[in-house]
Amino acid sequence: RSSSYQSEAQLEDAFVKQLCRQGYERLVVSSEEELIANLRMQLEALNRMNLSDKEWARLFKGWIAADKDGIVEKTRRIQRDHVYALRMDDGSVRNVSLIDKRNVHNNRMQVMNQYAQQGSYDNRYDVTVLVNGLPLVHIELKRRGVAIREAFNQINRYQRDSFWAGCGLFEYVQIFVISNGTNTKYYSTSTRFNAIREASSGKTKKQK
Repeated sequence: RSSSYQSEAQLEDAFVKQLCRQGYERLVVSSEEELIANLRMQLEALNRMNLSDKEWARLFKGWIAADKDGIVEKTRRIQRDHVYALRMDDGSVRNVSLIDKRNVHNNRMQVMNQYAQQGSYDNRYDVTVLVNGLPLVHIELKRRGVAIREAFNQINRYQRDSFWAGCGLFEYVQIFVISNGTNTKYYSTSTRFNAIREASSGKTKKQK
């Protein structure tokens, strides 16, 4: 039995290393511009195409990060409407997919940690799993001994303060995972608000 609690930083480092051993690519970015550039590179690779700057602008601003879209629209896009008919510079139309649901091994998995996002307040996210460059899984970690519902509350603050910031790419997150190294829970974006309320009131069901 360990004589001291594993720190949050140690838990995070061990988790990221484990994902890398399983084949995830380690992504290090320090700005939204770099995150968007990575997204472009990943989608070009998935769809086996090279986009011009104008074509990428039409895809990104017209569909992926449309100004008026929020969590509902982005969830629908990744779940059901993940193929977009993009008009190319030469007038032709090509389908662009955000995710390959038929051949899942074609999707590219990346992991990054401590990504800083400035919204109403500055936030720094623990661990993010990206699929084809889109942040689809958010993992919030707490050191051993800390109540797991604190991670629920922190995700709630992120949603209020910064997930929407910039181009709103973090509104694509579909799965939330919270862990203190001993207990781990996960829930989908569609049940996030109910999960937070249940955790805050102490009604969260025990998971195996």
